[in-house]
Amino acid sequence: MASNVFILDNGGFTAKAGFANDSEPRIIPNCVMKAKSERRRQFIGNQIEECKDFSSLYYIYPFQRGYIVNWEIEKQVWDHIFGSDFYNVDFKETCLIATEPYFNFVSMQESMTEILLEEYKFHSILRTNPGTLSAYKRQKEAPTEMCCLVVDSGFSFTHIIPYIKGKKLKNATRRIDVGGKILTNHLKEITSYRQLNVMDETFVMNQVKEDVCYVSTDFWNDMKVAKLRGKQNTIVRDYVLPDYTVIRRGYVRPLEETTGKPKENEQLIRMNNERFMVPEVLFNPSDVNIDEMGISEAIIHCIEATPEDVQPHLYKNILVTGGNASFPGFKERVYNDVRSEAHHLLDVNVTAAENPVTYAWEGGAQLSSDPEFAKLIVTRKQYEEHGLPYCLEKFDV
Repeated sequence: MASNVFILDNGGFTAKAGFANDSEPRIIPNCVMKAKSERRRQFIGNQIEECKDFSSLYYIYPFQRGYIVNWEIEKQVWDHIFGSDFYNVDFKETCLIATEPYFNFVSMQESMTEILLEEYKFHSILRTNPGTLSAYKRQKEAPTEMCCLVVDSGFSFTHIIPYIKGKKLKNATRRIDVGGKILTNHLKEITSYRQLNVMDETFVMNQVKEDVCYVSTDFWNDMKVAKLRGKQNTIVRDYVLPDYTVIRRGYVRPLEETTGKPKENEQLIRMNNERFMVPEVLFNPSDVNIDEMGISEAIIHCIEATPEDVQPHLYKNILVTGGNASFPGFKERVYNDVRSEAHHLLDVNVTAAENPVTYAWEGGAQLSSDPEFAKLIVTRKQYEEHGLPYCLEKFDV
């Protein structure tokens, strides 16, 4: 058995990485970036912290629409994470737990296995879905529950996956093509149309989204409040944009200081109904002409596709994870919507992970100390003996 276990939750926006005995993972941007201010240099992953000016950052992502399409970029990020400046992974003595997308193409699964075992030469690997690790952690927290519905809303997609005794039901899994990337782009568009051209400012607008947006639990009432003038409007906020000389990071002014007037040398944008209309796209994708169902509707759809005897158990144990679950009000909105649609005799319970971004990584860390763990992995020796078909059969992604 390998002496170390390293967990890499390889998301489309960030990679969550660390050894199983670390208290928490490090969150690293899963991309390569270039800045206008330093044209000659590229920043890999968290090297972006060394950049002086985040305006008009240019991103190169290894992921497109949720799948790895650019292995060159991905390997640059991985080299950085595994390398001597960062985690200094001893590949020959390390078992790697790596997450990959649901319904991943066979060719991508093969490439990933080859890169990890042949190029990096890890001692052993386990390729799995983030939801599987989340469901494992949830079962440890609530051992009486045999079933769990994982709602994983990330950068590219939102997946809804039913698990029964730790096994996922593939035919009932649902995917919505809405995630954090669409929300940031939508916020850039409406801000550019209404106030200030920010189409090149993905990095800054992503921070704005994370700082001020929330999921509305009473949409029409919030719309009424947002139309009010003066002190009666409790939704409007001023967001002070960074200028990278005095202000390094943008911030929200408190409600009592929301005047709409910039102080000297400040640049403001006013966030009013944008604060809740942007995350609303998760629940009503048709708002931005995406012809799909929203998260709450997809949850009902997913549960109804499972055997009838497990449906009450899935309603009772809905787990929301992924970056979008960090929005204030997300869990309450999912509960309200599902409660109103589900049969009145059924119990509905929605749990939000304490840290939705790192929850799957934490599940991986717990799994690595499970006595059954050794049966799940493929060692490099087994791979050399049995080849790729053995890995494809072993890893259920």
